Amino acid sequence: MQRGKRMSRGNGGAKTAARKSDSQSEKSKSLTDQAYDQLRKEIITCKLAPGTDLGEQELAEKLQMSKTPVREALARLTLEGLVEAFPRRGYRITAVTVKSVNDVFTVRKAIEGVAGELAAERMSEDELDHVEALSVATYVPGEQPTIEAFIQQNNDFHVAIAEGAQVPRLTMLICSYLEESTRLFHMGAAVRDVNPETTTDHNRIVEALRRHDGDATREAIILHTENTRLGLLKSLISDRNSLLVL
Repeated sequence: MQRGKRMSRGNGGAKTAARKSDSQSEKSKSLTDQAYDQLRKEIITCKLAPGTDLGEQELAEKLQMSKTPVREALARLTLEGLVEAFPRRGYRITAVTVKSVNDVFTVRKAIEGVAGELAAERMSEDELDHVEALSVATYVPGEQPTIEAFIQQNNDFHVAIAEGAQVPRLTMLICSYLEESTRLFHMGAAVRDVNPETTTDHNRIVEALRRHDGDATREAIILHTENTRLGLLKSLISDRNSLLVL
């Protein structure tokens, strides 16, 4: 009996240790998520500019945590293509190049054009009302909070159209490319006023959707995407302080 009790206490100790380990794991995961969220936001909004060198120790001190969660967060950002890793040297924020901009918008034209064509045929009036409400997005040049709100609403507008196509895999793909475009939008909004262009293009898209004209919606989205690409590249190339790599 005594031996059995001793075994029971041993199992209890093992369970306590397991719970402690799980708790530590959750805490570590939480810190990793915090580091990831903070760093990703600073990269996307260009607070951490393209080409900036990063060190684990320096980031750990900035975020007031150990290097382990910072290292794990950087690994995730590397997989997403936002950060480059250099063995024994550290990390660097991935540069934005003319080719990378062209590549992103080439894919977006293709997949969002298809989504728009399908959405025009399948969206309900309530869904169209929602898209129209999202289409009215503006910001005050130079005011970061309004720029962030504008970019979020713009992304929501494009996602709502993608969802209207009723092809979940297509929506997931579009969301992925919108995420990749967000940093480009921040760079562009910092050097040019896109309000007039966005309003005109969004109105054209909504009007085509309202008519349930798939061809016109596809063409309107392709034109909007191309206008954004050309305006972004033109502004960044002409801006002396631009972080674009030619």
